[in-house]
Amino acid sequence: MELTLLGTGAPAGLPRPDCPCAACAVARGGDARAATALLVDGALLLDLTPGAALAAARAGHSLTGVRQVLLTHPHDGPAVELPAALPAAGRVPDGRTLTLISGHRVLAVPLDSPGTGYEVTSPDGERLLYLPPGGAPAGASAMRPYDMVVADVCGRPDALARLRAAGGIGPATDVIAVHIGHEVPPGRELERRLAALGARAVPDGTTLVVGEYHAVPDLPRRTLVLGGARSGKSVEAERRLAAFPGVVYVATGGSREGDSEWAARVGLHRERRPATWRTEETCELAPLLAEPGPPLLIDCLALWLTDAMDRVGAWDDEKWAAGGERALKERTAELVAAVRGTARTVVAVSNEVGSGVVPATPSGRRFRDELGRLNAVFAAECEQVLLVVAGQALTLRG
Repeated sequence: MELTLLGTGAPAGLPRPDCPCAACAVARGGDARAATALLVDGALLLDLTPGAALAAARAGHSLTGVRQVLLTHPHDGPAVELPAALPAAGRVPDGRTLTLISGHRVLAVPLDSPGTGYEVTSPDGERLLYLPPGGAPAGASAMRPYDMVVADVCGRPDALARLRAAGGIGPATDVIAVHIGHEVPPGRELERRLAALGARAVPDGTTLVVGEYHAVPDLPRRTLVLGGARSGKSVEAERRLAAFPGVVYVATGGSREGDSEWAARVGLHRERRPATWRTEETCELAPLLAEPGPPLLIDCLALWLTDAMDRVGAWDDEKWAAGGERALKERTAELVAAVRGTARTVVAVSNEVGSGVVPATPSGRRFRDELGRLNAVFAAECEQVLLVVAGQALTLRG
């Protein structure tokens, strides 16, 4: 089954008309995208957009063989002129299957938002799932993996999480991002974010063969995200696991009775996290890393170190010299060994404090030094290390 992407952009395209944002300003050439429309084997057109006939011609195809035009979502803006000889556009009721004269079968997939997804099966059995902008399957149950999923990866990464949980996305499923708007800067930043979710983007006019082998982005199993205060490091860490089901969020800070400012911080983090994630408030990381299970998001190592230094009396010079330093090294070595041996996907967050003001107290300088050492040995066990500065993620490794 051949799939030609006549457009891969959001309904308003990219760049958006009259939009002054930075993403639209740099979306030129191969990064410019028309509204998403898919041509399947020259016989089925999914979503009718302005300029579809011209886009098909530029891609070396014609719409003259199209036997069915299906819409996935309400189309705003001016009416789209129907190219000559094309059948009238329509939608298939949820749960119904439409069989085309070409031999393709199209199943309408119910969504949790206005619109319809379509599962297309070729005469030879290849399976494609196409979801509209902002759409995710409603109550996805157990299914076998699709050969290709074309979806709003940037806007609804949780749709991929649902499909992965149900078995619809497997190790060999090719996930293609479409409905791409100006929410994510184009170019390398878009590629980086999609790769972290196990997806990729292609330029308008690209023809793909559904079921043909394509290297799925290699997801790093262990990632360390560093950054200063309010740099966006936690958002970056959460974004990296947004498309995966059953994530365990490990909060090392716990609760602080009577501290309203801390409670507000914790509340903001909770609101950002998907409802399907489970939270563990603990600093006992080694046992969690040793267990099999879903991905772990550890936030953060600086608070874990604070707890570890509390336990060994590191803030007191005498206790530190009398065995506290050795005890902290042993606890750190236990954590590093657990990271090295874990089979789970892990994303950990930590503060980068070495570039700041030198602390005025010996205990403050001790914490800064120990955190720098912890970050270094933890990073050595990770396939990918990122530094987040002003919300921008810089890849240090991987």
